[in-house]
Amino acid sequence: MKELFTQLRISVVATISLAVLLCGVYPLVVWALSQGLFPEKANGSLISVRGSTSGSGLIAQSFTDPKYFHPRPSAAGYGYDATSSGGSNLGPLSKKLVDTVGQRVLDYRKENGLAPSTLIPSDAVTASASGLDPDISIRNAELQAVRVAAARGLSPETVRKKVREHTEGRDLGIFGEPRVNVLKLNLALDQ
Repeated sequence: MKELFTQLRISVVATISLAVLLCGVYPLVVWALSQGLFPEKANGSLISVRGSTSGSGLIAQSFTDPKYFHPRPSAAGYGYDATSSGGSNLGPLSKKLVDTVGQRVLDYRKENGLAPSTLIPSDAVTASASGLDPDISIRNAELQAVRVAAARGLSPETVRKKVREHTEGRDLGIFGEPRVNVLKLNLALDQ
């Protein structure tokens, strides 16, 4: 019986020690380091304009007005719902996926005044895995630039210049593709 209580005491002390360490000390250290090293990212990469938060540079928002660049389609909830993040889970042989993407291609061409032979970038018609990707490809932005320029009464070259100014390169110079953050670009055009 004495051995049982000894083992029980060891187990309880180990459990409490690990709980304090892993549920208290470790999160506190990670929080302190993130606040000290990269506070903007640690706090959600919030973008403020004139003292008002407009959104996060990490989560896509729905833009439907022709004067704005549009993000990737979203499969999250009812569209760009961060509480329902996730893809459609439709496979490449899914008729529903093929039909959905086909309709998006037609809609994209019509919305942007593109010829039927124009190749559409995949990020313009497919949702990302999270459904909340805030970035679009440079090609996607270039194809939308004429529509945005016309809706804003600007020259296409002025809008393309803004796209170039807001193009982000590859992470660490080698990972991913160059991209444009839709929220940041649209806010820059509003100013």
